[in-house]
Amino acid sequence: MEQITPYLSAFSTLIGIIFFVGIVWWAWSPKRQSENKASAELPFDLPDEFSKDKS
Repeated sequence: MEQITPYLSAFSTLIGIIFFVGIVWWAWSPKRQSENKASAELPFDLPDEFSKDKS
């Protein structure tokens, strides 16, 4: 088992890097640009709770 441990560690690190790069690639892909812009505007689309014009 001691002989395979470094290979398992290297394999799990490689899998982690592949998943990380895949998620970053998916998040920054051109297909998601409109969804990212809509998500960025969400905090500004909330109603103003502390407006002076409240009745």
